[in-house]
Formats: sequence, structure tokens, C-alpha cells
Amino acid sequence: MKITTACPDDVTKLLAFREEAAAWLTRLGSDQWQRPYPADRLLATIEAGSVSMLMDGDVTAATITLTPDVEEGLWTEQELTEPSRFVTKLTVARTHAGQNLGGRLLDWAGDKAYREGAKWLRLDAWTTNEALQRYYLQHGFEHVRTVRDGGAVNGGPRVSGWLAQRLAAPADHGF
Repeated sequence: MKITTACPDDVTKLLAFREEAAAWLTRLGSDQWQRPYPADRLLATIEAGSVSMLMDGDVTAATITLTPDVEEGLWTEQELTEPSRFVTKLTVARTHAGQNLGGRLLDWAGDKAYREGAKWLRLDAWTTNEALQRYYLQHGFEHVRTVRDGGAVNGGPRVSGWLAQRLAAPADHGF
């Protein structure tokens, strides 16, 4: 398996990949990712070079976005002064589940963040997805706080405000 940087031609494939993940989450009883992700936002992150795909031959086994950009209103001004990289949209294909690809991608992201001079690898997770929160805790993240207000829709409840971080560090991720 190898990691590649997504290109604009990958937008359709990555949107379908996300829809597969959303359907799986629904079967687990989660409301996460039920709204379609805007193609233009995905394209912008791809063009910024932030989206990576883990390829198993010609098949996308997993994807992760690693960016210095942060969603407004989550982290404090003090926290934002600390060099950080932010993980979003970590997704593993159901065909490749159970191989610790997500954990290895988190290690890869922490290694890359470290090499880029970041102190922290940070993320925000779905506030109602306790299984996902436990997953991140099992992978060395520490819960910082949960931000529940100031969501994007009319200032209502924030759906992805469970904040966690771990130190960025060199890692042997095997890719």
C-alpha cells in the first residue's frame, strides 16, 4: 500500500467514498455525515494538497485530510498559537476494515505534522459518535473539551465539536 496526494480528478471517487462511509455509519445508528459534502469544498482541500489517499493497488483503501487550517470557533486563541495540524475526514473503506489502517494513518499524520514543525495533531469528532471518540482515545488522543454551540446552521448546536489532540511525533507507520 502507498499514500498518494489526491488530485482534482479524484473528487467524484472521494465523494462516493464518503457516501459509503455515511451509509455504514447510519447502519451503526449514527447521524454523522448524512448531509452530502459539497464538491467545491472537497475540491478546494484537494487543490490545497491536504487530501491523501491510501492506495491498495488501484483501490482507495482509506483517505485522510491533514491541514494547518482549522474550523472557526473550536480552538482558543492560545491553542491556535501552538503549531498544529488538523486531521479531518479519516475514512477507511469497508473492504479494508479491521487492518488498523485508520490507526496507521493517524501515526502517518502525526509523523508528517512533526516533520512540518507542528507540536500537536488535533481533530474534532462528531459530538454524538461516542464509538469514534473512544477510537481516538485508544489511539493516543486526549479529549480537550466539547464545543456544543455556535454551529454553522443558524448558530445552533455544533455537530462536530468533540476536540482532541496528541503530540505530533515521528512514527513508523509502515507506508
